Amino acid sequence: MDLNQIYTQLIMEHNKNSHNKRALDNPTLVEHGHNPSCGDDITLNLIEKDGIIIDASFTGSGCAISQASTSIMIDLIKGKKVSEALELAEIFIRMIKKEIEDDSLLEKLDDAVAFENISNMPARVKCAVLPWHTLEEALKK
Repeated sequence: MDLNQIYTQLIMEHNKNSHNKRALDNPTLVEHGHNPSCGDDITLNLIEKDGIIIDASFTGSGCAISQASTSIMIDLIKGKKVSEALELAEIFIRMIKKEIEDDSLLEKLDDAVAFENISNMPARVKCAVLPWHTLEEALKK
């Protein structure tokens, strides 16, 4: 099985069975993200305490790419410092823009690296980056 197949399976699994798509009681940060070009719509809920993202979830609807990207992002940021989550968002967005030459940076993204080649499908780029931009907006408030 090649790497692209593994990544495709990972994306489809997160889309179908996202354990992160749920309501979150008493979030401290809530941010809505919308992609008008395709209709992806998410609400990111975070519980942040003392600079640490304790828990996170999302609600909303959209294509498999946006839903999986949101779920994978949440898995990655739970338990991280806000500064680390912002760094991961920056790395993810730079990866999509093909601005990263140091592959060791991509290792920080763990499963989110599955979206590395999404830039080859320009219509899907906004779907993949929607949760990451939404996260940045939430954490910079």
